[in-house]
Amino acid sequence: MIHEPIAVSILTGFLGAGKTTLLNRLLKDPALQNTAVIVNEFGEVSIDHMLVEQASDGVIELSDGCLCCTVRGELVDTLADLIDRVQTGRIAPLKRIVIETTGLADPVPVLQSVMGHPVLAQALRLDGVVCVVDAVNAGSTLDTHEQAVRQVAVADRIVLTKSDLADESGTLRARLRALNPNAPILDGSVFSTRASDLLDCGLYDPNSKIADVRRWLGEERQHDHHDHDHEHHDHGHHHHHDDRVTTVSLVHDRPVSFSAIEMFLDLLRSTQGSKLLRMKGVIELAEDPDRPLVIHGVQTLLHPPARLPGWPEGPRGTRIVIIAFDLPEDYVRRLFTAFTNEPAIDTPDRAALAENPLAIAGYKG
Repeated sequence: MIHEPIAVSILTGFLGAGKTTLLNRLLKDPALQNTAVIVNEFGEVSIDHMLVEQASDGVIELSDGCLCCTVRGELVDTLADLIDRVQTGRIAPLKRIVIETTGLADPVPVLQSVMGHPVLAQALRLDGVVCVVDAVNAGSTLDTHEQAVRQVAVADRIVLTKSDLADESGTLRARLRALNPNAPILDGSVFSTRASDLLDCGLYDPNSKIADVRRWLGEERQHDHHDHDHEHHDHGHHHHHDDRVTTVSLVHDRPVSFSAIEMFLDLLRSTQGSKLLRMKGVIELAEDPDRPLVIHGVQTLLHPPARLPGWPEGPRGTRIVIIAFDLPEDYVRRLFTAFTNEPAIDTPDRAALAENPLAIAGYKG
């Protein structure tokens, strides 16, 4: 029997932000039936509203088809055990797995666990990252803790809690948008959005089943950010960790050869891989322009590229969004141009590019 890949949602946020409160609320939503929730401790997650049918080996099975389990050893082991239970028929098929990280966790290794293991990558699909931010304490937390900044930077959705208790939530919102212009910010203090609206962050629209490239790449949010939020920028403070986060959007309006994009990605990962938090892209290939190539990466890890059957609505071409820490943006743009801007490279430069593309891109090491 062939099982559809299980959607994986990662719930992150710093200590005290309200992750578990949000998770308890989401678990009551019918949209989360047939969901497994991976937590660090059972005690913090309220399951009183659901009948416990069976508890064994660190897994609690609930009457509505949901599961709760704790991280036993490595996260990969827990995920592999869940997949084995599904595939051997010991539990009902799962539609989603929600992983709640610890407050001090960097979410990037969690993303790598989901995307990097060869077996897990076939059985799971990363749906998205939801970051919970405490509006009262977020300012000092972001100033002090690099992990909190990274949690915000990689998120696909940001949930702002306790905003009704904060005096300057507008300033914080501007700061969050500067850190992550791609992610919608939802108000957790008056949260009424359905779980499916919060968690369905993947490439495909869950209702239409059609790829929504602009939503996935966050292009609509970037437009809103530039048009509407400029009046809130906080020019009075220097945020050291914030300055280290870079969001780079690379756009090329013509088809690109597979070898060119492959070399660009290989060099980017080999020279800057440790600085890459997330990378998403949709690419028009010269060899097959009617079927876009979709890429998704974390640091040096690139998920096996996928091909869409056809172009969704919107422009063609190549659009890559890179979220990184301490990344030399100018170098990335020069490297991208070196491989995609063919008319600007004459014959001698082409030979030099093939021999030493790092020099053409101005890489200083």
